[in-house]
Amino acid sequence: MNLRILKRIYKNKTSLCGLLLVAFFGAVALFAPMLAPVQNEHNPYQLPQSSYQITPQPPSADHWFGTTEQQYDLYYGIVWGARLAFKIGITVTALAFLIGLAVGGIAAYFGGKVDETLMRLTDVVFAVPSLVLAMVIAAMLGPDLKNMMIALTAVAWPSYARLVRGDILSVKQRNYVTAARTLGAGGPRIFLRHIVPNSIYPSVVVASLDIGYVVLTAASLSFLGLGAQPGTADWGQLIAMARNWVLGTPSNSLAYWYTVVVPGGAIFLFVLGWNLLGDAFRDILDPRQG
Repeated sequence: MNLRILKRIYKNKTSLCGLLLVAFFGAVALFAPMLAPVQNEHNPYQLPQSSYQITPQPPSADHWFGTTEQQYDLYYGIVWGARLAFKIGITVTALAFLIGLAVGGIAAYFGGKVDETLMRLTDVVFAVPSLVLAMVIAAMLGPDLKNMMIALTAVAWPSYARLVRGDILSVKQRNYVTAARTLGAGGPRIFLRHIVPNSIYPSVVVASLDIGYVVLTAASLSFLGLGAQPGTADWGQLIAMARNWVLGTPSNSLAYWYTVVVPGGAIFLFVLGWNLLGDAFRDILDPRQG
């Protein structure tokens, strides 16, 4: 990242704020073993449980963010949940981007019946709301972290396929592509060296925005019991454990505020960071920006 790019990010306060938020969560995820020592050697994402008492406990010296029902530690869940959020968001977005790039690229490059077939397949996936389709796939595969990521990938790739296809169809008509073809460059060489590199900028910007959306959707699936297994350091799972305590007690409606605010705040700030950072990626990756 050169000086010009850093200056551009610094001048854009919203992008700078997004970068700082993502960097903060990245640091938490990176240093998770130091911030919250692993309690289960075989599964570091397993939440430590101090007892089986149902009622959540408020923040204390032993549990900085308090506990959920059945005494799962919220602090451990937030710290390791940050690492899990990056794992889910980046993995699903990368896989969806690559699948969309392959489908959209093949459709645009070959055209004709190949294009028609692949785009109709894309339309079939688009015909069903993404969250509903992800719920159906996750329910069919069974509640598991890997199955949830498969479901999210299955509903995320069509948007990239359409975006890449449109950009490639536009780039194919540019003068430098025609010049390369005139000089005798082969089809695959033109596609990989001239068309694809100049067609993926919008998709990369969308991918940076989608990381937050993927994490938000994953939290929704976990909340519905279609994501991570119970007791996993997953932000959606933590909110699911708080649903019985949202209204507090008859005398104090905010008695268990921490069970909702802590994981909900983590999700909000994480998604906000990636959304704001999308502006920075647009400025950095879009060659039309000065």
